[in-house]
Amino acid sequence: MVNDQVDFTMLKELLQITDGNIASHISGLEKLGYVSVTKQFVGKKPNTSYAATIVGKDAFAKHIQALEQLIQTKK
Repeated sequence: MVNDQVDFTMLKELLQITDGNIASHISGLEKLGYVSVTKQFVGKKPNTSYAATIVGKDAFAKHIQALEQLIQTKK
């Protein structure tokens, strides 16, 4: 949510997970409409980038809110 968009290489470096893990998680998020995927070529190299959709940003905000409520009830 910090970046408007990230490419595959950056995502892999940030999360330190395998290509397969990224692909499976992104696939699920894309099916829910939380993430948009853009595939293009930069020069002759393929480049895939990901961005949170409005639906995804809303779902993330609700998730954070639920976690905050959970923390508050535990105090």
